[in-house]
Amino acid sequence: MSVAISGDQALGRRRQLSDEVAAYVRDLIMSGQVRHGEFLRLERIAEDLGISVTPVREALLSLRGEGFVTLEPRRGFMPAPLTRQDVQDLFEAQAYFAGELAARAAGRITGAELESLDRTQALLEEASKARDSATIERANHEFHRIINLSAGSPKTAWLLQLVVRYAPRRFYSSIEGWTQASVDDHHLVLAALRAGDGDAARQAMRAHVRHAGTLLVVHLEAQGFWNERPG
Repeated sequence: MSVAISGDQALGRRRQLSDEVAAYVRDLIMSGQVRHGEFLRLERIAEDLGISVTPVREALLSLRGEGFVTLEPRRGFMPAPLTRQDVQDLFEAQAYFAGELAARAAGRITGAELESLDRTQALLEEASKARDSATIERANHEFHRIINLSAGSPKTAWLLQLVVRYAPRRFYSSIEGWTQASVDDHHLVLAALRAGDGDAARQAMRAHVRHAGTLLVVHLEAQGFWNERPG
C-alpha cells in the first residue's frame, strides 16, 4: 500500500510540475518573449526553471494539444501563430466571466472580505511605488481571487480560470502602464463592491480586463511582434 501511495504522490508532483512549466511557457509567448518562427529550446527552459527536460517536454506536448504550440518534424516546438484578434478575443472572454463574478460578488461580499481587498490594494500600491514586481503580481492575483471566491459561483470561476491562464501574469508588471492601470482600475471595482452595485461592478471589472488586454497588444506591437505577420 505504501508503494502505491508513493507512486500516486510522485505522479501528482510530476503533473503539477508539468502544469507549472506550461504556465511559464504560456507567459513567455503571451508576453512576446518568444514568437512564431522561434523554437522553444527544451534544454534552455529546463535550465531556466532548474528542472529536468522531461517535464518540459510533457508541458510542450500539453500545449500542443491546446493549439498553443506546434511541433515541427525533426526540428522541435515553436509557438503557434498569435494574432491581435486572438489576444483581443482572450481578453474579451476573460472580461465577460470576470465581470459576471464581480457582479455576483457585489451582492454577497462581506465586510471582512472588503477589508481584505482594502489591505491587498494597499499592498499593491506600496509594491507599485517600490517597483517590486513579485509583490505586485501576488497582490493583483489575490485581489481578483478574493472577488472571485466571494461570488459563490465556482463553475463560472472555473471557466474564468481556463481563459486567465493565457494571460501573462508572470510578466505583467514589465508591461508599460499595467501596474498603474491596476492600481487605478481597482478603485472603481472596490467602490462598486462597497456600494453593492452589481451592474457597476460588472462594468468596472470588464473595463479593467479590457484595459489590460489593450496594454498587452500595445506592448506586443512595440516589440514588433506582428511586423512580419500583418493583422
